[in-house]
Amino acid sequence: MLKREKERVVADLVERLRATDTLFVADYRGLSMPEIDGVRTEVLKHGARFTVVKNTLTKRAAEEAGVPELVELLDGPTAIAFVGDGDMVGVAKALNDTARQTRILSLRGGLLQGKPMSAEQVRELASLPPAEVLRGQVLGAIVAPLSAIAALINAPLQNLVGLIDARIEQLGGGEAEAAREGETAPEAQGPDEQETTEEQSFGAEAESQEDTTTAEAEASAAESKEEE
Repeated sequence: MLKREKERVVADLVERLRATDTLFVADYRGLSMPEIDGVRTEVLKHGARFTVVKNTLTKRAAEEAGVPELVELLDGPTAIAFVGDGDMVGVAKALNDTARQTRILSLRGGLLQGKPMSAEQVRELASLPPAEVLRGQVLGAIVAPLSAIAALINAPLQNLVGLIDARIEQLGGGEAEAAREGETAPEAQGPDEQETTEEQSFGAEAESQEDTTTAEAEASAAESKEEE
């Protein structure tokens, strides 16, 4: 391989390593080319790329990309499944199924979101349910508590709204009752008005008594004239 071509391969590997934080490493020694192509096809279904790499060039790329954890897995014939935005569980399952079926492909480990993982951890990841099932389980676990919380929140709010409506109705009824009482009750009088009213009442009573006295005097005079 020419130097220029090696540099191109290293640059391509560096770009892939920087673009993905999840990958799986396998030893493909003993697999035929059709079998390797079969693994590549299965992995591609889950959004990953399965690539046979040269260890020396991959080590250079790992060091340049800042992924020293990968270097420890580069021993012997190596193939890497670059997951990227693909389904990591589906990719791990495809590799693990191939390893069980062929008894040739061997898992070495990998990186899960930048963290090193062993071959056993890759197999454990492969045993998880598919991504769609996991999403449903996670969503169910999230929605159930949220529904309970929403019920706890909505109940007091509904009670509060009912109390507010009742209070508004109560205040409206009180104002109406006050208005009805204002139409029938006499207007309140101040101290000056009360004093004036009392004086008028006293004057009217005095005039009445004076008229009575005058009438009695006139009647007495009339009786005296008749007797004469």
